Amino acid sequence: MNGRDLVRSMRAVGAVGTAHAVRTMRAAWRARRADAAGLPPRGPERARVPGTVQEVRPGPGGGVIRFSRSELRVIVAVNGAVFWGWDGASPEPSYALAGSPEPDARAVLEPDTEGGWRVVAERVTVVISRHGAVEVQTPGGVLVRRELPPRWWEPVGGGVARWTQRSEVAADARFFGLGGRASGPRLRNGTYRLWNTDPGRAFGPGDDPLYITMPVQVVVADAATHLVFHDTSWDGTVTLREGEEGAGSGHDRPGASELRMQGGPLRCWVMVGTPARVLLVWASLTGAPTPPPSWALGHHHARWGFGGAQEVRRIVSGYLERGLPLDAVHLDIDHYDAHRVFSVDREAYGKLPELAEDLRGDGVRLVSIVDPAVSAEPGHDVYDGGMAEDAFVRGAAGGVVRGVAWPGEVVFPDFTDARVRRWWGALYAERLGQGFAGFWHDMNEPTSFAAFGESTLPRSARHALEGRGGDHREAHNVYALNMARAGYEALRDLAPEQRPFVFSRSGWAGMQRYGGAWSGDVATGWPGLRASLSLVLGLGLCGVPYSGPDVGGFDGFPSPELYLRWFQMAACLPLFRTHASLRAGRREPWEFGPQVLEHARVALVERRRLAPYFVTLAHLAGRTGAPYVRPLWWSAPEDRRLRDCEDAFLLGDALLVAPVLERGVERRAVRLPNGRWYDTATERAYEGPGEVLVDAPLSRIPVLARSGAVVPVRGDDGGLELEVWAPAPGRTGGGLVVPDPGDGWAEPEIERYVTRWEGGRLVVELEHEDGMIASPRPVRVRGLGGRRAQM
Repeated sequence: MNGRDLVRSMRAVGAVGTAHAVRTMRAAWRARRADAAGLPPRGPERARVPGTVQEVRPGPGGGVIRFSRSELRVIVAVNGAVFWGWDGASPEPSYALAGSPEPDARAVLEPDTEGGWRVVAERVTVVISRHGAVEVQTPGGVLVRRELPPRWWEPVGGGVARWTQRSEVAADARFFGLGGRASGPRLRNGTYRLWNTDPGRAFGPGDDPLYITMPVQVVVADAATHLVFHDTSWDGTVTLREGEEGAGSGHDRPGASELRMQGGPLRCWVMVGTPARVLLVWASLTGAPTPPPSWALGHHHARWGFGGAQEVRRIVSGYLERGLPLDAVHLDIDHYDAHRVFSVDREAYGKLPELAEDLRGDGVRLVSIVDPAVSAEPGHDVYDGGMAEDAFVRGAAGGVVRGVAWPGEVVFPDFTDARVRRWWGALYAERLGQGFAGFWHDMNEPTSFAAFGESTLPRSARHALEGRGGDHREAHNVYALNMARAGYEALRDLAPEQRPFVFSRSGWAGMQRYGGAWSGDVATGWPGLRASLSLVLGLGLCGVPYSGPDVGGFDGFPSPELYLRWFQMAACLPLFRTHASLRAGRREPWEFGPQVLEHARVALVERRRLAPYFVTLAHLAGRTGAPYVRPLWWSAPEDRRLRDCEDAFLLGDALLVAPVLERGVERRAVRLPNGRWYDTATERAYEGPGEVLVDAPLSRIPVLARSGAVVPVRGDDGGLELEVWAPAPGRTGGGLVVPDPGDGWAEPEIERYVTRWEGGRLVVELEHEDGMIASPRPVRVRGLGGRRAQM
């Protein structure tokens, strides 16, 4: 939701809007006064650099190198990830990590040239200069990343030091990641802020920062792909500059990254390898992505302003009567009683459990919005209970911090306290009792409406931070992560037979352990459509594989063409949801005319047909960390042309999706990775690498299948079938299939299929403990070009 827009509109409607605006302004003034009194002034500062090496102490996986003005701890883990931390910083405590990995006992710290040292391991070499520069190299000695000696600025009178870390990468490198960025997915030269932010309006490609920021860079170069994570949750900026090659002259200018942080530990993780390996190691550090329930991989419909249960029933009936698949309906804040969290408007939704049961009978689940802001109203059960538990964030002076959100004056739980997470999690029992099957966390940056300045809590607000204590400067970016943890862990206890479904507007590194994300309130328009794809790709590379945008944009009235193109693209993304603002137009497919309705039906039916493929991708992501939606360079990072391609994506290993991102386009160029690719609509074959022109009529967007791929699909009888795309003559193929294990905790089996030509016969076999056997599942072969398959 967008607070500033609402305040403006409410001002126009009279006394209610005026009262809301007054509360907003008072809250902003309170925050300013609190910070002025609760935060120490910076005052004069003293700069510091590490100095020169004085002493070295080998240890497991590396060791500690003491400089004249700092010390550096270096550890190579058994999974090949490299950690280093300055000034005594260690891997834990960390909100990002799922556990500290074991050091690699085989890694050796040994002297290097010119007074430096190096840690030699199987997959990586770390070189530390005598002045504190850190280089990450491949085992063959190729430089991947160079971190120059850091610099700290420490208040003379004591206090939190800010610091800067400058880095260099290869001249040919391209930057990706940093969380959900509207500009990208390739991150151009510029400065990017690391502070989770509600922009206060629907956003587009030029807006930064947004709801999910992470100090996570994925860097792709000829030498290798690497991921670097500076594990600190404080406010900061990253300034990126791509390098330039010297055209063979030897005068290359390396790419550069400058990280400026306002505080927190200076510690870093780096992992090197192929993109698939890098994300696998990242998932082993920060936790495996939680696969959503299978129903959550279908189509979701939401609206801010259904108005009541009768309208929800009407909309669901509209889908069913038109033969449009629908799997979930999301209720926004208008279903609350006066916008109070964990409540129900009894007049509009008096029989909510009955509604949920009826919808479930039609195969549709109810999903509830949950905001963290609690109405500061004595007599409201959540507020009274929170006050009794001392659950709310307090200011530096000791009083409970108050802000402004949808219910009016509000307070905020401190999710960095395990005790508060348990209290909050118990409240989800009310939601389950109302019949909700999933939860959508909103406004959790956290956002407090502000008439001016930042729309969040005062930076001086105090947080538990798991007993360490600290203020909002450190807690802000991990607030939503801990809210997701509270909900997820509670749901595992309250409904242990079901995998929880939680997705969030905000979050931080490691949020995939508790669910997914949606791309926030993107602006209606063609630039917003492009930004939607950028955010999904960026989040996937940062380890959050399940995400998606609001189809049609949040704030306006999309043209039928824009709506349809958005709908077609979203049907190929993990979270497929239609949703819009209270003041925007409806998002039901039939509202855009009969032609759009029929084309949307095709996209919905195809999404339902591909449900087994999405289930497979979800469970593979849970095991490998690989996102469902991948950049085209995923399997070929050495192909520089693919690194710069931002208007298409891979859906798993098997499919390439080329959405239409501009008005009036019915034929578009597609950059292909190496190999043969089939247009899934016409079965025409194209050879990569290279660029081809493909048809993109209004009825569909181009989707191409990799030759040899085995794609699990839903058959006409609802059972699992294999759609096999013929390998090129003399070539082989294959694919992984995860049969749907249901929505519980059963560990699914992975089926490995191989396709090959045997004379003129195409053979599809399953890898079995007794060897290769014929496929036990129905097989449909495509891409034969008029030839018949002999199975």
